[in-house]
Amino acid sequence: MDDINLSRRQIISHCTNALQQNATNIATPPAMMPERLLGRTEVKLPIFGLGGAGQTPLSWEGKEGEAVAIIQRALELGIRYFDTAASYGLSEDYLGKVLPPHRSKLFLASKTDQRDRDGAWRELERSLKRLNTDYLDLWQLHHVSFSEELDTIFGASGAIKALEEAIQQKLVRFAGITGHHDPQIIAEGLRRYPFHTTLIPVNAADKHHPRPFIPVVLPVAQEKNVGVIAMKVPAYGRLFKSGGLTGMEQALGYAMSQPGVHCCVIAAETVSQLENNVKIARAFVPLKKEELTAIALATANIWEDSTFFRAWT
Repeated sequence: MDDINLSRRQIISHCTNALQQNATNIATPPAMMPERLLGRTEVKLPIFGLGGAGQTPLSWEGKEGEAVAIIQRALELGIRYFDTAASYGLSEDYLGKVLPPHRSKLFLASKTDQRDRDGAWRELERSLKRLNTDYLDLWQLHHVSFSEELDTIFGASGAIKALEEAIQQKLVRFAGITGHHDPQIIAEGLRRYPFHTTLIPVNAADKHHPRPFIPVVLPVAQEKNVGVIAMKVPAYGRLFKSGGLTGMEQALGYAMSQPGVHCCVIAAETVSQLENNVKIARAFVPLKKEELTAIALATANIWEDSTFFRAWT
C-alpha cells in the first residue's frame, strides 16, 4: 500500500511540475482567450465565461458596488459570455446595470426553473426586464433533476412551449438544459429534444462519483453536436483542499481538456480572482493524458466533499 501511495504521489508531483513548467514557458500570455464554436450554434466564444451565482457578489444583496466592478472588469478583460438565472438573487439586476451598452458583442444566458409554459413565460419577461435587454442569446431550463420534470416540461402546457414561442418571437436565440443532480436525466433530455446547449458539472472529482456526468452526457452531446458548457469547475474551491488540486490551472485545464466541452462559466468573488482566472484561461493548452490522470488521482480522497452539489435538486 505504501508503494502504491508513493507511486501516486510521484505521478501527481511529476504532472504538477509539468503544468507549472508550461505556465513558466509562457512569458507573455496571449492577449485573447482561446475560442471554440459552441456546438451547432455557429457562435464562437472564449473558453471562459463569467458565472452569476455561487460565491460572488453578483448574487448577493447589498453588493452592487462589488458586483458592478467585477462585471466591468470582465468586459475589459474580453469576457463575452455572461451566465445568470431568474433565481440568482440580484444577479440579473446587476448585469442589467452594466451590460446594455455592450449588448451586441455579448452572449447573454439566463435560466428558468419553472416547468410549465405560463410560469416560464413570466420568468422570461422578468429576466428581460431586469437584464435591460430585448433578447437572450441562450435561455435554459434550470437544474432539471427528475424524469417527472422532463414529462412536465415536454407536456402539452410544459415549459418547452414557452421556449419554442420565445425563439419564434426572437426573444431567445438558443435553447438549453442544465443540471447537476443526475446525468441520466440530462442525457435523456438531450435525446428527447434538440437543445442547442447543456450546462453540466465538469471537474476532476466527477470521475470518482458513482453517477459521473462526463462519460454519460458528453457522448450524447457530441453525437447531437450540442454545445457543452462546464460548471462547478473548481467545486466552489473545494477541489483545492489540502491533498487536492494545486489551483485553477489544474481545475480549468482538466475541464477544458475533456472532449466535447466548449467553454466554462466560473464565478468570481473579487476582481483580482477574476483577473487570475482570465490569465489562466488565456494560457490554456489542452492537457496530456498523463496530466489528466494525475489531476483525477489528486481528487480521489476529496471527491465526496467536492460533489456536495449533486444533492441539490
